[in-house]
Amino acid sequence: MLAKSSTELVRQQNSALVLSALRRRGPIAHTEIADATGLASGTISAITNELEAGGIIEKIEQQPPSGRGRPRVLFSPRRSCGYVITISISSDAVQYSLVDYAGTLLDRFSEPREQGGPSAFVASLSTAINRVLQRSRISADNVMLVSISSKGLVHRTEPVLTWSPVYGSDAIDFAQALAKDWSAKVSLNNETLLVASALLERETRTSASAEAAVAALSLGHSIGLGIGRAGATGGREVSAPNFGHMLHVPNGAVCRCGSRGCVEAYAGFYAILRTAFEVPIDTVPAKFVPLNEIDKIAGHARQANRNAKFAFRQAGVAIGNGLSRLLSLHGHMPVVITGPGVRYYDLLEEGLREGLAESHSVRLGGMPELRVMTDEQSLLFEGHLSYAFSLLDQTVSGSRERRKAGSL
Repeated sequence: MLAKSSTELVRQQNSALVLSALRRRGPIAHTEIADATGLASGTISAITNELEAGGIIEKIEQQPPSGRGRPRVLFSPRRSCGYVITISISSDAVQYSLVDYAGTLLDRFSEPREQGGPSAFVASLSTAINRVLQRSRISADNVMLVSISSKGLVHRTEPVLTWSPVYGSDAIDFAQALAKDWSAKVSLNNETLLVASALLERETRTSASAEAAVAALSLGHSIGLGIGRAGATGGREVSAPNFGHMLHVPNGAVCRCGSRGCVEAYAGFYAILRTAFEVPIDTVPAKFVPLNEIDKIAGHARQANRNAKFAFRQAGVAIGNGLSRLLSLHGHMPVVITGPGVRYYDLLEEGLREGLAESHSVRLGGMPELRVMTDEQSLLFEGHLSYAFSLLDQTVSGSRERRKAGSL
């Protein structure tokens, strides 16, 4: 019984390897699959035959340029095998994307975030998912996975948002909330974790070394951090420590989480607003600050307004101090700065570098590489797809018989 289970596990892992290779490099031929996976030719033939019979992949015949000779047979994921819906939840809006099994984006739209309680918010998600399907005329049975991302704290094993900037400790169990209308699997990840995952994927593709590490720092209404590491043996680890709510000043300014002195209480948009207008630090912060209000403060800072400049400098120092602790614990790595707050990087940078320079590890090892990337949404979407298809390929390839398209 144990031998049978072990054989099944190996078969499932090998199938997932083949599907992963097709996603990264496809459409590709048999020999290219062997190069990408290291699997034997006979193993690849057995797997591709099984996946094709199950409707999971398809063959494409590529005619030789000369028009003579046998066509080249290529393999790729079958687009109509099933569909993934990604939902990216931000402070003021929710973005919905529909993707087929080959990773092709079919539809996308955004809506303002529901401003009621958790129940009203989840109901709005379910309505919007139905809208996604109606727009593309796809059956709910063909949706394989609903992949959700949000800022906040996510349960380690379940799609439960345990704490969020908007709803606080009112936990949201997305699987339970959507179970009434949806049979698809539901996943939930911290937003910056997915961004870090996408950055790590890019880093490993371009790095000469098999080992790589990168940190993603998201600036905005909330302050998020993701850390990605790739080992020499191919293993990867991505995490999202609760960076924004790490202590910066004991008994300091009130944070949205209810604690005092968090990094975010000095570096989030509401913190910049509070400092610029000299609002008392024990004032309960707003849940959301319109971007145009921060733009106005930034404009004043660039015109040398003292309070406005100090607000951004203080935010930079808080972020730099936090990053210095990250480097002390995890070692030097590039820090990629993303999010809506990058538009103020010119005002934050001096304080950020000052906060970093106070660290012993930075004084010894030098300033880490700081990169600014403005398109956080593209990184987030890449992270969604990478996670979703890694999960689905393991599940789909684990079934010997193909069931109805999209059911897991």
